[in-house]
Amino acid sequence: MNSIPEIAKMKATTLTIMATRGEDQDLVFETATSLLPTENKNGGEEPNQKQPQRIVPCFGWHPWFSYQLLDDIKEAKGEDTTTNTTSILPTVLKASHYRQVLTPSPTDPDFLSTLPPPKPLSQFIDETRKRLLTFPHALVGEIGLDRSFRLPTPWSGSEMENRDAQVTPGSREGRPLSPYKVQLAHQKMVLKAQLRLAGELHRAVSVHSVQAHGAVLEVLKELWAGHERRIMSKRERKREEEQAAHLGHIIDEGEGKTSLSSSFGSHVQQKSAPLPFPPRICMHSYSGPVEQLRLFLDPSVPADIYFSFSSVINLRGPSSRKVLDVIKALPEDRLLIESDLHTAGGQMDELLEDIARTVCDVRGWALEQGVRQLAENWKRFVFG
Repeated sequence: MNSIPEIAKMKATTLTIMATRGEDQDLVFETATSLLPTENKNGGEEPNQKQPQRIVPCFGWHPWFSYQLLDDIKEAKGEDTTTNTTSILPTVLKASHYRQVLTPSPTDPDFLSTLPPPKPLSQFIDETRKRLLTFPHALVGEIGLDRSFRLPTPWSGSEMENRDAQVTPGSREGRPLSPYKVQLAHQKMVLKAQLRLAGELHRAVSVHSVQAHGAVLEVLKELWAGHERRIMSKRERKREEEQAAHLGHIIDEGEGKTSLSSSFGSHVQQKSAPLPFPPRICMHSYSGPVEQLRLFLDPSVPADIYFSFSSVINLRGPSSRKVLDVIKALPEDRLLIESDLHTAGGQMDELLEDIARTVCDVRGWALEQGVRQLAENWKRFVFG
């Protein structure tokens, strides 16, 4: 949080700031409110073109912290019903919850006592819905699945006394790792609840995936079921193109000379009925193989999938060669870049420039052409 004043000095026009845990939700909300253009603070829903938004807030619960959410929403016959947990003693509920969602199941009472009381998932979803409605272009993120994450060990007394007070509470801060992981089934439950919320409000999402690309795809396919796009034959596509050309001729000849693009554009802006999945999904700092792209980009997929890359995560280590192959293989309109950094300011600008230059080099783009393409992709991902 101490780097927030640096945002005004940055070269980057707009930052998407991701919430990841309980401590972040209000901080992201307050930061976005404080940096909102003056005209938009009066309830305007569109970005001010003369004074660009410095912040697009993102509200979500990261898989690293998913164990802190209590599943009080049970799926029954396709409908959500809330389970009453008020009659259970808080200490009993807390211990039972963590024994169920962590693996191996913790038995050490001292370790369990250091964990925070779990937050009901239904409460978090309700709070997040209100935050999203306050910001019409806010995203849902960072959410996802992670098979490798392990909980840090509890703070010792001396560690707590000597921690850096400028660091937002809630993260690992260099503590050793415990043997405990979050059950994948619990992570999936938390992810699905947030994906459904994004679909309800037509918001894009940022998805974290570590050693879990197949599992993320399974969750998405479950929510996509029954909504897949129909794949047209060549004959059907030709017929549709002919009909569109004919309609364009009629519109051009009619009163007002309304262009085909503006006519269709106004139609596209209308909100469709809520869906159980988000319309646009970013696989952030994507580390999967080239071969998996075809599953995410299959023509039948009813959502637009983007792939984002960062120098911090993607250009380090032996896997960087694989990442360059992915960048080269992607459609140009599905590429995004990011810093994946927790500190705003000059270092973030440098990381954004570094990954932008790398993408342009790999794609064979002139720098200006590439930056314009990446900017258009980002606008389409965020605003639709």
